[in-house]
Amino acid sequence: MSRGQVLAITGGTGFVGSHLIALAREAGCELRALTRGWRPPEEGIAWIEGGLDKPESLEALCRGADAIVHIAGLINAASRAGFEAVNVGGTADMIDAARKAGVRRFVHISSLAAREPELSDYGWSKARSERVVAAAPLDWTIIRPPAVYGPGDRETFELFKMARRGLVALPPKGRFSVLHVDDLARLILAVLDAPDTYGEVYEPDDGAENGWSHRHFARTLGRVFGKRAATVAMPKAVVKGAARVDKLVRRGKAKLTPDRARYYCHPDWVVTAQARPPETLWRPSVRTPTGLKATAEWYQAQGWIK
Repeated sequence: MSRGQVLAITGGTGFVGSHLIALAREAGCELRALTRGWRPPEEGIAWIEGGLDKPESLEALCRGADAIVHIAGLINAASRAGFEAVNVGGTADMIDAARKAGVRRFVHISSLAAREPELSDYGWSKARSERVVAAAPLDWTIIRPPAVYGPGDRETFELFKMARRGLVALPPKGRFSVLHVDDLARLILAVLDAPDTYGEVYEPDDGAENGWSHRHFARTLGRVFGKRAATVAMPKAVVKGAARVDKLVRRGKAKLTPDRARYYCHPDWVVTAQARPPETLWRPSVRTPTGLKATAEWYQAQGWIK
């Protein structure tokens, strides 16, 4: 975006949103961001207290904005209805707020999971959210990130902890794509003022052709800690059993839910080459081994990993 333009963001207090805010501020954007709790004033950013379930706060967020980036959503929920309420209903409410405020530019952060909606309730809800966006009379762009990692992430953190111990439990054999959070944030900013991206669905990644095998990624992560990490590919039945145990033990804080287990066991989460953003618009700048090392150092500096 051009310096001085106003960017409205949902999910700004989360992992991806916080990195986007940092880069957008560096670029000179004026920012408005949704927050569920009070936050102290910050230069260059107006925090709007509210939530996706509070339409009046969404209207306040959009008022006076030049563009909207919708990141907020659920990655864990107790049921399909829970995912639908936030990921589908919340997106529809954001679109309504954008229309009322007269904001046409709308960037929707979806997930690669939307490509296989029958595998998980999460993927189903993200696919439904994409249909809601595509039907809206807005200048929309949809971005489907693969696995996103970087400083502050609590989802891939589990892999880092296992690699630090030297033993990484993996799902059944498969391949997947990854992306550093700063590269995702740069792509979001790149599409905002690019009319050629209107109506497009992009699947960005780190540039690795055919993605990463689970084992190769785990061993690369082990080398970050100076270890030759041993890997164990778990059968699908074991992954599903582990998900049930995690849900019993950690309840609402479980990382491996039954819904996610179905997602993880799918053998192909590599981005579609034809859906990558055009190189004239954006290309990844963070090499994954370098990004993993910097992320591990951040976890250690913060005391997350001893």
